[in-house]
Amino acid sequence: MFRPKIPTMPTPTGHVSPPTVVESTTITPAAQPPPPVPVAPAPARPTVQLTPGTALALVGGGTAVVLVVGAVLVSMLLAVAITGASVAVCAVVLRSLLASDAKRR
Repeated sequence: MFRPKIPTMPTPTGHVSPPTVVESTTITPAAQPPPPVPVAPAPARPTVQLTPGTALALVGGGTAVVLVVGAVLVSMLLAVAITGASVAVCAVVLRSLLASDAKRR
């Protein structure tokens, strides 16, 4: 019951054929192809052409990204400020409740 059971390797169920022998063939050389024509090498890096339209699109896209990131950061800062103010108000209220409770005793 507490001994591990090791699985056995399954035996093949289909027809098993013996390995086949492959005979080597001789290769006869064919006629020599003509030498390749030298091709002009392609430039290592493609050149990027910056037209006025693409420059305007890049400036517009960059401006949009800056505005969106700025809005997100300002909203996060505002959320932190509101949370801090509410925690401060709660602390003042709790302090006054505990102080008034201590005076009554």
